[in-house]
Amino acid sequence: MDQTHKQETVWTASALIITALIGSGGPSLAWAIAQLGWIAGPTIVLLFAFVTYYTSTLLTTCYRSGDPTTGNRNYTYMGAVRDNLAFELVLYVNLFGVAIGYTIASSTSMMAIKRSNCFHEKGEDPRHINSNPYMIAFGFVEIIFSQIPNFNRLWWLSIVAAFMSFAYSTIELGLSIAKLAETGKIKGSLTGINIRALTSTQKIWRNFQALGDIIFAFSYFLIFFEVQDTIRSSPSESKMTKKASLISIAATTLFYMICGCMGYAAFGDMAPKNLLAGFGFYNPCWMVDIANAAIVIQLVCAYQFNCQPLFDHVEKTLAKKFPNSQFISREIVSYKLKLLRLVWSTVFVIGTIFISMLLPFFNDIVGLLGALGFWPLTVFFPVELYIKQKKIPTWGTKWVCLQIVSVACLIITIAAAAGSVANVFLDLKSFKPFSTDY
Repeated sequence: MDQTHKQETVWTASALIITALIGSGGPSLAWAIAQLGWIAGPTIVLLFAFVTYYTSTLLTTCYRSGDPTTGNRNYTYMGAVRDNLAFELVLYVNLFGVAIGYTIASSTSMMAIKRSNCFHEKGEDPRHINSNPYMIAFGFVEIIFSQIPNFNRLWWLSIVAAFMSFAYSTIELGLSIAKLAETGKIKGSLTGINIRALTSTQKIWRNFQALGDIIFAFSYFLIFFEVQDTIRSSPSESKMTKKASLISIAATTLFYMICGCMGYAAFGDMAPKNLLAGFGFYNPCWMVDIANAAIVIQLVCAYQFNCQPLFDHVEKTLAKKFPNSQFISREIVSYKLKLLRLVWSTVFVIGTIFISMLLPFFNDIVGLLGALGFWPLTVFFPVELYIKQKKIPTWGTKWVCLQIVSVACLIITIAAAAGSVANVFLDLKSFKPFSTDY
């Protein structure tokens, strides 16, 4: 295989990872950095980026069981965890949670377009809009895209999603710079939001929730092996995937640092929970609308990248268990659709919409999902798979070091989850599911 083709496979894999990484977590980073301040905020972003890259290098060596070049492939992250660790249920729950996060984030951006237009037409900010119709619309689109037969046919979605990510991030950055030029002052402080504006307890919970928001922005391991499986070049998939991970995580971190820090510099303690949808930018109206529309399109694509592996896994599992089932094997010939995929994906999407309507709190849910998914998916499973693959002896130096990293990240996860749960309870005090505008 020539060098040019190798580069194309690396860049294609990088684009897939970037598409999965830059999702609903990005727009909340300015708010997260505002809670932590100029010192802790960027430092924690870089720390989580390093942890994500390090554990990704561990995971690349687990793509093949046994020999790294000739061993049996682990085609999916779920399959590797099931076969080696038997914690498959955790992955299913996290996938469901990620889909909920994308549903809430997309409805938030769609409502922002509505609010922006109302403001410019009527001169008022309709802060309370029912999110349910927007979630249903997003779900309807996802049901249609979920009928794409397999992960390998999503390459064109990665191109669309990457372009959308570039579009809205550029607009977000440009608007932040314009805001800075307008005020002529870099806002923010070294320690974050002024303690006089909050009680000490509120400050602690917000700091913890900020950790969860940052963590969620680096979630992508659910599709790790699917991406690695698209690389078929020498010398090995492992080396090429490490390179793709480095490129994609570095690019994403740079994007997060620039957008999050510029947003904090522009708004300071008043940074919205969602920079583009939080009505921080009023003008130009059309540009803000384009940015939010780009976010919605990007999330439509990211939803598929994260959920397609689950759809495929359930189909294959049921096909093996019930090989003679007409329901499982039947296709709707006129449209070349699998009946099982249509029913199963529709039930899944409806479930995510239902939970999203119950808890449409963007930042709180993003922080909670980030916390619940970070330790098991990004740290624990990669570490344990690596230990088993390399047969690292228990209580050896390397084993102890890996366990220290795992335990430290577990503590961070617990703190982030506690902060997000505390804020969910606060939001529920004034919210009535299915009937209250948000």
